[in-house]
Amino acid sequence: MQRIVSGALAGLAATMAMTIAMTRLHALLDSRERYPLPPREIIEQTGLADGEENARAATLAAHFGFGAVVGAIFALMPSWKGGGMLYGIGVWTLSYLGWIPAAQILAPASRHPIRRNLLMIAVHLVWGATLARALRELEAAEKEAFARPAVRTTSSLEKEERGAIR
Repeated sequence: MQRIVSGALAGLAATMAMTIAMTRLHALLDSRERYPLPPREIIEQTGLADGEENARAATLAAHFGFGAVVGAIFALMPSWKGGGMLYGIGVWTLSYLGWIPAAQILAPASRHPIRRNLLMIAVHLVWGATLARALRELEAAEKEAFARPAVRTTSSLEKEERGAIR
């Protein structure tokens, strides 16, 4: 259970890094390509929110919720070098060339401008790298900073003191 929680938390952290990158890169797109990014498009196409304020909140909730869920799944997989970035590309591929078009929510990525696809691939690489690093850091914290220190008995303290005296 701890690994799933850590994966979900790492997924949230990775989604924050991804969102920052998305915001910065989206602003660099040509005006014809600067239509809403997929998280917002998905909310609009599925009708999950009415009104601008609700749509923004639903977009954030869905985007971060999905990041947490796929982060938790990543935590259950065996780790390998470069695995986070490969996983990020896998999430992009399965989402934007797989289940999202199959569910008729959005057109497949192959029908979007190349610069938008490059943006989305780049931010999924950021997401994957951040996910893997955040998960490693959380696991280290669990073992070190958040662990209860070993209880030292009087006899072990006395042995240490005697060793220091000699």
